[in-house]
This record gives sequence, structure tokens and C-alpha cells, in this order.
Amino acid sequence: MIAAALYLTELTCPWLCANLLLDRDQYENGTVEEDLGKAIRNSENATLALNSIRTMIDSGQFPTDGRLPTERELSTTLGVGRRAVQRALEALEAEGIVWRQQGKGTFVGQPPDPTRSLAAKIVDKSDPISVMEARLAIEPSLAELCARRATADDVAKMRHLANRTAGSADSDAVELWDGALHHFMARVAGNPLLLAAFTLLDQVRIDDVWQSQRHRARSPERVAQYYQQHGSIIDAIEARDGDAARSTMTAHLKLLQENMVSAAPEFSK
Repeated sequence: MIAAALYLTELTCPWLCANLLLDRDQYENGTVEEDLGKAIRNSENATLALNSIRTMIDSGQFPTDGRLPTERELSTTLGVGRRAVQRALEALEAEGIVWRQQGKGTFVGQPPDPTRSLAAKIVDKSDPISVMEARLAIEPSLAELCARRATADDVAKMRHLANRTAGSADSDAVELWDGALHHFMARVAGNPLLLAAFTLLDQVRIDDVWQSQRHRARSPERVAQYYQQHGSIIDAIEARDGDAARSTMTAHLKLLQENMVSAAPEFSK
């Protein structure tokens, strides 16, 4: 019976058996059953930790710098072992939801990019309309590449981010989730040069002038319209229709540009 259980475990969760380090002596002295039970419990604890940390991230339960509690703190809070927390964080890091830095901790989102220093140098020479012109030159191509390369999981994550954008109650949250959606699309596109260009623009968007302008151009009606456009872009990506993904992204950015100009004519050219 034990052998059958081990066989099934090896088929479904091979890492469990690898972690057990089973040998013939364990069969003879009866410890294999105890070790198998521990491994299964560890697996369940890691899943619990993973789901709990996801909930924490989704609900915004972290400081403004995005740093998560330490592994020890998470272990105590969640009532699981540190190994379960480590496995959960490894899975989240592999998904690109968190990143970790030696000696600093674990942070939500993506690691800092060297383009930040370049963005800081040019932000004073840029205005919101210049940013939108650059976005129109780059993001439609990224959307088209997304349609070629996105997986079903990627599409599901895009829809999740679009829903978080639409469901946000304040401008800061809308900007946060909208930026996360567009940045995720840029990563899925799989072109490192275009991603670097997009990241530079993304850093410029943090500027106070941009944030103020976006706030002035945003209303519940417009947010609803942007949500519909996000859905159309994601639909085109899911259908692997590159032309439609490009055109819908172009229409989305042009509408945003028009709304920003109407909210602040001084930025029109």
C-alpha cells in the first residue's frame, strides 16, 4: 500500500519524493510513511502561504515601497514554517509578481531598472503630450508582438490587471494598476529593446506633472471607456490578431491623448 502511495505521489508531485530522499532502509524501519506525511503537509502549507501572500498583495497590504514582511514575520503571521514561505515566494518570483534583493528583502512588482536614471535626466524636458506621442510610437508594436507570444496564463493576468484598474476607487490606484497592465504587456511582447524604451517612458509617467494631468483627464465615464478598450486589446491578443491588437491599442492611446489635451489645452502642440 505504501509503495502504491509513493508511486502515485511520484507521478503527481515528483518533488515530494525527491525531498523525501527515500531508500530501502526507510521501507524496512517504517519511517517512510511518516516522512511522506510530512512532505504532503509541507506541500499544503506552501500552498496556504502562496494563497495568503497573493491575497495580501492583491489587497494592497504592504508599505508604499512595496516591501513585504520578512520570511520570519510571514511565517509567524501565516502560521506556517519558513520553508513553506520560501517556496511560496519562489513561486511568486517565478511569476514576476515579486522580486528579491539580497540583504534588502522581497518587493512587490519588478526590480528597479537602470533606465530610471536616464528618465530622471529627461523628465524636465518632457511634457505629457510628448510622452503620449512616444507611447503611440511604441505600444501598438508591443501589443502586436503580444498577440504573437502571449500564453493563456498571460491573457488571464492581463484581464486580472484590467479588472483591478476598473475596480479601483481612487486615481492613484487606477494609475498603479493601469501602469501594471501596460508594463505587463510590454514584458510579454518579448522584445528587450522595445521593453527598455517602454520602461523609460514608464518612469517618466511617475512625474508629478504627468500624474496631475492624468487625474484631470480622468472621470468615471472615461475610466469605463478605457476599461472597454483594455478588454478589446486583450481580446485581440487572445485571438492572436496582431493587426487588431495594434489598432485597438492605437485607438486607446489616441483617446487618452485627446482627453489629456481637452483637460489642459496648454499642452497641445
